Amino acid sequence: MRELTSTEVIDLVGRFEAGQEIPERMRADVRMLGALLGRILRESGSPGLYEDVERLRVATIHAYTDESPEAFARAADIADSFTVERADEVARAFTCYFHLVNLAEEHQRVRILRERDGRPDREEATDSVAAAFVRLAAEVGDDTALARLQGLRFHPVFTAHPTEARRRAISTSIRRLAAFLEEHDASLRNGADQRRAERRMLEEIDTLWRTAPLRPEKPSPTDEVRAVMAVFDETLYTAIPHVYRRVDDALQGPAAGGRAPVVRPFVRVGSWVGGDRDGNPFVTASVTRKAAAIASEHVLLGLERTANRIGRGLTLDASTTPPSPALLSLWQRLKAADEDAAIEVAKRSPNEPHRRILLLLARRIAATRARNADLAYRDPEQLIADLRIVQDSLVRAGAPRQAYGHLQQLLWQVETFGFHLTELEVRQHSAVHAKVLAELDSGAPRTELTEEVLDVFRAVAFLQERYGPRAAGRYIVSFTQSADDLANVHRLAEYAAGPGGATPVLDVIPLFETFADLQAAPRILAEIVEHPEFSARLDATGRRLEVMLGYSDSSKDVGPVAANLALYEAQAAIAAWALRNRIELTLFHGRGGALGRGGGPANSAILAQPPHSVDGRFKLTEQGEVIFARYGDPAIAMRHIDQVAAAVLMASAPSIEERNSDAAKRYASVAATMDAASRDRFFELVKAPGFAPWFAQVTPMEEVGLLALGSRPARRGLSVESLEDLRAIPWVFAWTQARINLAGWFGLGTALDAVGDEDLLRRAYQEWPLFHTMVDNVAMSLAKADPRIARRYLDLGDREDLAEIVMDEMALTRLWVLRVTAGADVLDNKPVLQRAVKMRSPYVDALSLLQLRALRALRDDAAAGRAADPEQQRLLLLSVSGVAAGLQNTG
Repeated sequence: MRELTSTEVIDLVGRFEAGQEIPERMRADVRMLGALLGRILRESGSPGLYEDVERLRVATIHAYTDESPEAFARAADIADSFTVERADEVARAFTCYFHLVNLAEEHQRVRILRERDGRPDREEATDSVAAAFVRLAAEVGDDTALARLQGLRFHPVFTAHPTEARRRAISTSIRRLAAFLEEHDASLRNGADQRRAERRMLEEIDTLWRTAPLRPEKPSPTDEVRAVMAVFDETLYTAIPHVYRRVDDALQGPAAGGRAPVVRPFVRVGSWVGGDRDGNPFVTASVTRKAAAIASEHVLLGLERTANRIGRGLTLDASTTPPSPALLSLWQRLKAADEDAAIEVAKRSPNEPHRRILLLLARRIAATRARNADLAYRDPEQLIADLRIVQDSLVRAGAPRQAYGHLQQLLWQVETFGFHLTELEVRQHSAVHAKVLAELDSGAPRTELTEEVLDVFRAVAFLQERYGPRAAGRYIVSFTQSADDLANVHRLAEYAAGPGGATPVLDVIPLFETFADLQAAPRILAEIVEHPEFSARLDATGRRLEVMLGYSDSSKDVGPVAANLALYEAQAAIAAWALRNRIELTLFHGRGGALGRGGGPANSAILAQPPHSVDGRFKLTEQGEVIFARYGDPAIAMRHIDQVAAAVLMASAPSIEERNSDAAKRYASVAATMDAASRDRFFELVKAPGFAPWFAQVTPMEEVGLLALGSRPARRGLSVESLEDLRAIPWVFAWTQARINLAGWFGLGTALDAVGDEDLLRRAYQEWPLFHTMVDNVAMSLAKADPRIARRYLDLGDREDLAEIVMDEMALTRLWVLRVTAGADVLDNKPVLQRAVKMRSPYVDALSLLQLRALRALRDDAAAGRAADPEQQRLLLLSVSGVAAGLQNTG
């Protein structure tokens, strides 16, 4: 195929960019950042690098827009023509480009959010908590709506599952670039030094280019804790109270800030980081203690600084704002406990009683962090009580704006985060518990595993004593298959405490993961609530119970379609059981970032849940790249929290519950047909003899395990002979890297074909929220897949029968998605997402072609009995990181 002329190249790239319908300011950002990267590549000291990157870029754009076999072959030939060293550099260049495009897209989102800020009348703000409250009140009345708002609970739980392909150094560099991009915007608005902003961006892009994209070794669990703490420090500590403030402002209007808020803190932050030991031998009781100590240090530092800042500004004279008797009494208590400091504070704050109190409270918070027994608070409730005294005194003195301003935000922070920051949760596999109990019951000498399991319970007791009961206590049992699996936790806690010892307060949470376990869940729950310890805990908590649902393993077990339907049925059955037994149920959704692991937009998924399965409470896991995508920027974090909380509030609206219930009944036969057909098709593939080794051959599954993504091992055994040997994360990650995304869509085409009635399915798409969400998520997954590249990965294996099943199902699923959604292309009804996918696709193709050449070389080495070439291995891992950045999800 002939080379394109320079004129043809300019025309081709121009037409491609124009076809993406990118907002003009975002287009300008992408062009500027791309130009700066190009300058860095020219200055890199590697002759011809920029030209080679451009050759491959133009070729993949041509292949993407032309869709001819010749254009695609030309792009593949260019990727194959590079030396390994040059391919390494080109892969790094494309990965840097993706980081910059992702940054520009995030910057555009923040820009739009800021433009909308304070204008709830706009159409885009209809999915906010304030708007949800108005709609809910129209259905149930103001009083009931307010009660539901004040009982609202959104509980994200951060996990350390290895799905964040970027190094923390890369993420930090991108955050600095984001700040420089803000400065650049300001320079354009204000006519300031634009060249200075661009120079700083150029310097940072050079740093990004020169920073090694791969971690030299796996992070330790403590490293993972510190990475999550960065999100708290930079975003959550201030973003969450700002969400409360915005909701209160919207609901109270001009009166907001001048009277008590109607909003109560509705976010609780949980963490598995340092607590999840299921399959991770590196998470020990010692690590759990360290994780809690690190989190407490961060939040207490934050509270101390906030109290000091508010105190310094609270310069209200006693003559204008007289202290209440309770405030004067508090001053005397604080002065007696910390006399020297009180004298000094009084000198600096003459006749400013409220300021004095806040500054001394800041010292007590500091003493709590330093473990100074004389001054330390026993628990956050003591601090809240003191702050309420200050607030009440200000209100009595006629200063409600000071009472309900910054001081209220500090109160919200203490109520949300306590002294522990994140509610640390422990998770362990039921089989480990059974093994340890068998050893303990036999009286045999205790092994190292047994001592470690028992020490976990001692660690939980220690954390509750030191940081308060909210700091720890939730104990999740993976692969719960019987009531005994849950009762075993209490037996182990008794063994750990010993005769006469105190056991920790435990909320034992079953995790139902496989298809069979989901079906058995109501029976297991009915048995366990009769257990004495469970029954006593239900009574102590007002009959509250958490139940966790696993999305990853159920999808790997029966396929994504049958798993989605099974999860809905399980939730409906569990919710009905809880309602009959007067139990306040919280379903804990083990959702991942990728679609094959229950990912996708959370708010639409919430509104598709069965009646009474939400009831104002929503808990889910947030992990890997999802944590930084949703919570890395304050504006985006606030928008995400507002959207999810709005959906949680609306999910219990009578209209929503009736719609979901009616649709489930109306389309029950469609669901049954889809379930059976999709499961048969999935089993045809995954239960075929030799499937697991073939899967490892045609995807970079084995190589994914070499990436230093997280502390947790990627698989359960030494080799992959069956799907049971493989964790759900690399199962999804490997299919994603191969541009097949099978875990997100496989079986839906066959399922819809089995139904066959196009008009019926279109009505179902309009009327059945579960089906609508499922189809939209599959469309998203298909949009990120590429049949031509997928075919090349499948050609790495020697099983044409399995390859044909995959390709035929992909084509059939795409065909039926277009029929059901009445679109000319997938994601036609999601133009912003469609634009983002199309803008990236040809550049992801470039990295996929580089990955394929490395994978072929490694497979050839293996076939010849040679050791893997380390340079090809590095190229493959670089491309994995780049494809993850381009697709914006991993596992």
